Amino acid sequence: MTSPERHEPAHDPEVLQLAAKIFDLARDGDTDTVAAYVDAGVPPNLSNDKGDTLLMLAAYHGHARTVEALLQRGADPGRANDRGQTPLAGAVFKGETEVVRTLVAAGADPAAGQPSAIDTARMFAKADLLELFGAA
Repeated sequence: MTSPERHEPAHDPEVLQLAAKIFDLARDGDTDTVAAYVDAGVPPNLSNDKGDTLLMLAAYHGHARTVEALLQRGADPGRANDRGQTPLAGAVFKGETEVVRTLVAAGADPAAGQPSAIDTARMFAKADLLELFGAA
């Protein structure tokens, strides 16, 4: 007798392989393909084993167009990963100003997460971002 979880989609090797591919597409900024997968039913807030969402990976790697496409399809701009990091703080850390502006326009909270985007901007002396956050 096989265990019931083996028949769940999340445990299917093909599903796991597809999910890994979609995370790579978000990381690489393949906007059109990521958008097509989400339009076809992939959850916009799909997360990996570390809690990183498609949006987190696109934001961290500086792909503003992919970030925008995911936001338009319902991705949560404030969803933190398992370490409490937000897409906004990740974009600040990486110096991705266009992504930061896109996330702020979508309602991402600069005070959320650990460390927050505000804390991260202070750590790296990003006065322009602190001003954007209203924390200058």
